Amino acid sequence: MRVACIGECMVELSEQPDGSLARGFGGDTLNTALYLARLGVAVDYVTALGDDVWSDEMAAAWGREGIGLGEVRRLPGRMPGLYIIRTDPAGERSFHYWRDQAAARDLFAEPGTAGTGAALAAYDLVYLSGISLSLYGETGRAALFETLGALRARGGRVAFDTNYRPRGWPVWEVAQAAFREALAQADLIFASVEDLDWLFGTEGEDAVLRHRGRAEIVLKTSLGSSPVVRVLHGTSDSVVPAGPVARVVDTTAAGDSFAAGYLAARLAGLDPEAAAARAHRLAGAVIGHRGAVIPRDAMPDLDLPGSRA
Repeated sequence: MRVACIGECMVELSEQPDGSLARGFGGDTLNTALYLARLGVAVDYVTALGDDVWSDEMAAAWGREGIGLGEVRRLPGRMPGLYIIRTDPAGERSFHYWRDQAAARDLFAEPGTAGTGAALAAYDLVYLSGISLSLYGETGRAALFETLGALRARGGRVAFDTNYRPRGWPVWEVAQAAFREALAQADLIFASVEDLDWLFGTEGEDAVLRHRGRAEIVLKTSLGSSPVVRVLHGTSDSVVPAGPVARVVDTTAAGDSFAAGYLAARLAGLDPEAAAARAHRLAGAVIGHRGAVIPRDAMPDLDLPGSRA
């Protein structure tokens, strides 16, 4: 099984309680790729980097995590984007970006578009997010959607996480059109009610649920004050609650790790409800630590068939 995650990794500056900044690297689909690799899934990250020292450090760090680097394009004279995370006392975070000239934005720009498209179309599963979509202009998104169509035509699958960030979309109608196309291309949809409300207003859930039966849907919502996911596949429609979490330190990468846990469990042969339970377990561990990437010894045992992770 060949799996690819598409997106962007940026230089991350995380504000500490004393006001100092700790440097790391982060990005939503990169976080998912990292946790997939830790869970024993062979995964490549598909992006563009520059030829600077930070790009070199990023690629080296991904390699140490077991992420495949074969489809990382290196663009001379370019650099990654940068963002700062601020976390409030309740563990909720805010992001502030400097990324307009980031190399990842030109993944689907010439020269090199044809090679990237051909490589992606050969994977068995490709995962991307709404943030991935926001990186590329109209021409780049058209090339991406053409590639996903070619992948699906040969039997591959597409997993899409809505992960909508309004600041990445200056024109709301452009965002709506891009998300509708991505939802139509996806065989597995991760969505949150919050994202859908921002994107589509009162028609938000309908925009996803119209794909019920054709696509497997994991809808993040709440039951009273408790977070749950609604899992729809075939004719089944069930609710899987999150288990108790000892403490919430930082919600960074909660959704990214949930997607990784779910995908890893499904690829290991578990049914969707069991996969959602495993995904909750991983996300619960991640939010108990500061930052997007938890120590290896803090990884929970998800009891996946054929895996020791």
